[in-house]
Amino acid sequence: MTSRPAPLIGITADVSEAPTNQRSKKPEETFLFLAARYLRAIEHAGAVPIVLPGTQSKPAVRRLLDLLNGLIVSGGNFDIHPRHYGEKPIQQLRAIKAARTEFELEITAAAMQRNLPVLGICGGAQAINVVLGGSLYQDILKQIPGARAHEGSGGTKAKDHPIRIEPRSRLFAIVGRRDLTVNTTHHQAVKKLGRGLIVSAVADDGVIEGIESVAHRFVLGVQWHPEALAPRQQLQRRLFTAFVKICRESLDLR
Repeated sequence: MTSRPAPLIGITADVSEAPTNQRSKKPEETFLFLAARYLRAIEHAGAVPIVLPGTQSKPAVRRLLDLLNGLIVSGGNFDIHPRHYGEKPIQQLRAIKAARTEFELEITAAAMQRNLPVLGICGGAQAINVVLGGSLYQDILKQIPGARAHEGSGGTKAKDHPIRIEPRSRLFAIVGRRDLTVNTTHHQAVKKLGRGLIVSAVADDGVIEGIESVAHRFVLGVQWHPEALAPRQQLQRRLFTAFVKICRESLDLR
């Protein structure tokens, strides 16, 4: 008797900045990279992770999705340009990675059209919201009165804060509790919800920390980084276990 194959999970990669060579005045080579903690979280949940190359080719995106049983849209130290949700930039907008954003929005939209399971982490949750027609607060402190800073000094050091989980949500069904302490490194947040999305978690200052779709088999976005907490927190590992389980079901459907 042969064992069932493990589902293949694609994870979007980050892209390095392209510094200009001071002698030639030409942009230097860029690199794709991904923190290993994403790969470990998926492997420990019983799936095979694949780091996805950023591509502007729609046929290539379709071919990638032909191979995958699920998609993780990872986080990164950059902002989605507000033109993608019909707004103009404010002064507090930070680094933009146009090519990465274009790829992530394209592959996320295509995955949801196929009803492929999608998990968005930090900026990935924001990408899900934008794909479905929602918008973002470009800067929490500037645009949300009374909100606390949701990032550490310089945006690099994670902070911890409590969140409250909606009891009728898929997220609650996964973690099994209403209150949770999470890490946080973001300065943007979901503003207007996209089509078919509900809020599944909020911080104690009202900032949205979790969203999910009621129109898809599994589309879930969390504003924190569960892959960083998973090695020491069982509740965070449950997110990846539940995601891989639904991805395995996608494998069985093929």
